[in-house]
Amino acid sequence: MVYSNGIFCSTEIWVDTETGVNYMFHYGGDAGGLTPLLDREGKPIITTVYDE
Repeated sequence: MVYSNGIFCSTEIWVDTETGVNYMFHYGGDAGGLTPLLDREGKPIITTVYDE
């Protein structure tokens, strides 16, 4: 997880450690959703992932 806010309702940014694709996860109460973050051209936003 890269970013998080809130307690009962939260929006978080997740980065897949294998592909580098960024996702937004939002939940509130007993519901939630996950979607890839896209740039202006509709392509997924990718963060460079370094091997540890």
